[in-house]
Amino acid sequence: MKIYQHKIVALDDVDQIEIPFAPEVFFLFASPTFPETREFVKRLNEKFENTISIGCSTAGEIMGNEVLDSTITLTAVKFDKTTLRTTDIDLTTYDLDCFGAGNEISENLIDKDLRHIFILSDGLNVNGAELVKGLHSKIDKSISITGGLAGDGANFENTFVIHNGEVQSKKIVALGLYGPDLKIGFGSKGGWDSFGIERLVTKSHNNVLYELDGQPALELYKSFLGDKAKDLPSSGLLFPLSMRDENNKIPVVRTILSVDEAENSLTFAGNIPQGSYVRLMKANIDRIIDGAGQSALVTTDKTEYQHQLAFLISCVGRRLVMKQLVEEEVEAVNEVLGDGVHTTGFYSYGEIAPFDKFSPCSLHNQTMTITTFSE
Repeated sequence: MKIYQHKIVALDDVDQIEIPFAPEVFFLFASPTFPETREFVKRLNEKFENTISIGCSTAGEIMGNEVLDSTITLTAVKFDKTTLRTTDIDLTTYDLDCFGAGNEISENLIDKDLRHIFILSDGLNVNGAELVKGLHSKIDKSISITGGLAGDGANFENTFVIHNGEVQSKKIVALGLYGPDLKIGFGSKGGWDSFGIERLVTKSHNNVLYELDGQPALELYKSFLGDKAKDLPSSGLLFPLSMRDENNKIPVVRTILSVDEAENSLTFAGNIPQGSYVRLMKANIDRIIDGAGQSALVTTDKTEYQHQLAFLISCVGRRLVMKQLVEEEVEAVNEVLGDGVHTTGFYSYGEIAPFDKFSPCSLHNQTMTITTFSE
């Protein structure tokens, strides 16, 4: 596997990209404040017309030990033996039916040699949990899935994905990787603390929460937040919910995408099933940083091969909590992965990965998820 990385800070940087091999794929993670993303992607596609491009908007770009803003991070890869195929789905044609969208993505990519699906989705117009269910509906459990939901800083206004010269919202793009020589590692850990009493979800529909213990959900949630309630939905990133139900004994974390004052409801990145139990969570910075390191340990556990390329997808809520300390969680991951691993990634509105190699893929919030590729 050959890898080349470049940090793009201005449109004309496209002319400085000199890659000593013929790249098969570009992974592009773009700040929503980069002024000319569409033009950059167009010019890159014209310069490397035979190269796949896949990427999305972010709440912060990751390259090496750096967490960046207002840039596009470019990682070019040529695999030695692995073959690639991409597909994309327009969510509007599915009337935002995320299960159906995930189902079609799997149908488009399924093949006897499929080993992994790397998926990037619009971060605001998607139910990530339903997307994951749809992805699993057509493929064997031995095929792993990882990826994330695009970000928009802490603005929650517009996200986009990148695919082969196009930059579009309300779309999902996926990369299929094929062949027996590809080795994949993955892990996902959080580090947040639960507090307060556990509450029963008494009214919900998919990812929209209406009532907790028979009380209006938004009103009750605002009472927890106090003065921070006026800054919803972004302040909700600081106080996610830990959720468990009968079908998911390991609690998953859910964060808010939007609020509806008229309905007194909260919309989350993934499902909050009626009859499930939730608890409020808060940050412990030391534990969050340690959680990132633990995710790297899960990723590398009992692997004897050298990891070559690592994708770090971490939640925007973690960045808001850690502020100027945010690079410490990236450094914690790279310490475990070791020298010789090229690192890229982004801060997201949701992370898609198994907890570990023995767990099914899930949508997470407030985690550091890691995917490694090597041949």
